[in-house]
Amino acid sequence: MSARPFFIVSSGRSGTAMLHKALSAVPEVEPQHEYMVHIVQPLAVRRYMGLAGAGEARAVLAQTHGAAVHFCERMLWGDSSNKLSWLIPELTQLFPHAKFVHLVRDGRKVAGSFFRKLGHECYDDRSVAVLRAYVQGRGPAPPPEKKYWWPMPRQGDPAAEAFAKFDQFERIAWHWAEINRVILNDLAPVPQTSKLFVRLEDLASSPEAVRGLYEFLGLSFADAHATMFARPHNVNRPEDRLLDEAERAHFEAIAGAMMERLGYSSRPEYVVKY
Repeated sequence: MSARPFFIVSSGRSGTAMLHKALSAVPEVEPQHEYMVHIVQPLAVRRYMGLAGAGEARAVLAQTHGAAVHFCERMLWGDSSNKLSWLIPELTQLFPHAKFVHLVRDGRKVAGSFFRKLGHECYDDRSVAVLRAYVQGRGPAPPPEKKYWWPMPRQGDPAAEAFAKFDQFERIAWHWAEINRVILNDLAPVPQTSKLFVRLEDLASSPEAVRGLYEFLGLSFADAHATMFARPHNVNRPEDRLLDEAERAHFEAIAGAMMERLGYSSRPEYVVKY
């Protein structure tokens, strides 16, 4: 039996764990969250940075996601993973009938969440230096731990010079803007019937947004499903605060254009209530 695949792509810290938990309650679905992350994350970074070709990426995804879809005994198999955001062209080639959900969240909340709650595994100075040495041929490849494998601009990219001077928060802001740019670009050729753009804030506040998600995936919707999105999930520390003045300025300089593109520029920043 071969299931119908779907992929939820995002920047991370945008509700992918919440969607995984909600869809885990649906009998017709076998959902995953960052499936085979120790394999896929290094592959995704190497692919983005030009260190892995399309053929290698397809081969690895066929061995992981392709095999999982093939042997799935449910109607739908899906992976909710920001790591796949860098591999959309290869996924569309392997799974031409797959559906994609582009899940976004206010970048200020994403950057703040990554920086304050997952700073030990996301763009810390030492891990960035280790990956940069590998990319430049000055050191071996780091192990497949999350902290080492986060994309950086390629050599020759206009952003590379600025990125080299960024601190950890600024790297995270760049990541949010760049990963959403890549998703929008790589989903552009995908038929409208096979892709859905949805904001986490809308899923949390609007049952109709949740209904639209379920119907897009071909699932029956009940009002109880919307309650799964009303409160945050995957919370290692139930605390939140607004960006400070310096963080807001850095974030706006790096990611302001993407905030406007995704419809957040006119929205005030909010504090998450747990």
